[in-house]
Amino acid sequence: MKIFGYEISIRKTKPTKRQYQGAKINRFTADWLTPNLTADEILRWSLPMLRERSRDFERNNDYMKNFLRKLEANVIGAKGIVLQSKAKFKNGELDIKTNSMIEAEWRKWGKRYASVCETLSFRDICKLALRTVARDGEVLVRVLRGFDNPYAISLQLLEPDYLDEKLNQELSNGNKIIMGVEKNKWGKPVAYWLFEKHPGDRQNFGNRYIRVPAEEIIHLFVKERPTQTRGIPWVATAILKLRMLGAYEEAEVIAARVASAKMGFFIENLEGVEYTGAVDESGNIISEVEPGILEKLPPGVDFKPFDPGNPSAEFGDFVKAMLRGISAGLGCNYNTLCNDLESVNYSSIRAGALEEREYWMDIQSWFIDAFLEKLYPVWLQMAVLAGKIKVPYEEIDRYIAPEWQPRRWDWVDPLKDVQAKIMELKNGLTTRTRICAEQGIDFEDILEEIKRERQLMDKYGITIQDIDKNTALIIEENEEVLTGGNNGNQGK
Repeated sequence: MKIFGYEISIRKTKPTKRQYQGAKINRFTADWLTPNLTADEILRWSLPMLRERSRDFERNNDYMKNFLRKLEANVIGAKGIVLQSKAKFKNGELDIKTNSMIEAEWRKWGKRYASVCETLSFRDICKLALRTVARDGEVLVRVLRGFDNPYAISLQLLEPDYLDEKLNQELSNGNKIIMGVEKNKWGKPVAYWLFEKHPGDRQNFGNRYIRVPAEEIIHLFVKERPTQTRGIPWVATAILKLRMLGAYEEAEVIAARVASAKMGFFIENLEGVEYTGAVDESGNIISEVEPGILEKLPPGVDFKPFDPGNPSAEFGDFVKAMLRGISAGLGCNYNTLCNDLESVNYSSIRAGALEEREYWMDIQSWFIDAFLEKLYPVWLQMAVLAGKIKVPYEEIDRYIAPEWQPRRWDWVDPLKDVQAKIMELKNGLTTRTRICAEQGIDFEDILEEIKRERQLMDKYGITIQDIDKNTALIIEENEEVLTGGNNGNQGK
């Protein structure tokens, strides 16, 4: 068509469609409500209930209890996360004497003075803090400088209940209190408004807030959104499935117990002779059951067996399917969560173990960065001021050089893995220090032990060749026992 002498073409356009299938609104997604709220706005109403339900699982659910135990064992371990001080002189050489002194004082403080109540070692504090973060979503570690102990520093663990989710307001200085955490305009925590007493204490009367500067608080939680202020229990995504599975297992157990206890029913025919045998107070027929006994029923009485078929044949497979989803939500393997190695082989268990170890190591790295790296400079400063560590205070930054050695694991196939490490070492692809670190061992400690062993052997006049000969003799004797002697001809 022409308009003002110009030829104009008009194309008919089709209605546009949403580019993502997941954004469609139809009969399958009509009940999928997704409010566009901030992380804090969602947590404000959901966090208390999530936390209490997660704690209930810890008290009453086997799988949750096992997950928390595995978390402590694999992240913290039996020896805890070990400090290795790597302070150096100005020429770049390690200050071995000072490093040994710092490590020794750290161990002494951790064994007795780490907690304000002196009932928890530092390893216990780390385990309890990690468990609380996983169960409750967060934990508060209050660092008390100038505390009454030889190191002038101690720690107090506080449950997240001390932070009131209902405390939200804007202050006159421009700061905001979000669920008990006071932040400046950049979102940096500047103070924590804590309840004076735990709100769940029945003897709690007239609770009030205490404003604690952020420098005294290490707030441990895993952020899932950039502006998130409080932590989320790790079981949040699996909480409903875990609850339903627990109720299902309980129902199956009760049904199986009823099925094994109730064997059947007596049915009376009204035309038959009245039953004259033993009955209970309610008039029910009493029948004694013994192995190998056949009982004659009276005329007019029939027996109908009771067999509900519980537990069902699909019970095991169904529970496994549910637990695989739950273990995915918790972040650990199904085999680890349920102690089930029934259907694994060498390849699958190796692949699963290596992948799961990466998950544990990721948590270890987070825990070190979020907790230990923040605590150590403060601890060293107070220990120097208290006179427990003899170094110049003005040079203290030079001694803040920690390396943390967390728990590591044995090789899945020791022989093959050791041979692979030896090949890497021969080809210059790794070092002895790294190999030891992968096993949670300090290479310097090994050298010191070797030195002490050599000094001890010199004292008793024993050489390494004597030990090798003795070892070879033991191996030869064991081989003879296993083969039956006579050049390995078994049975001769």
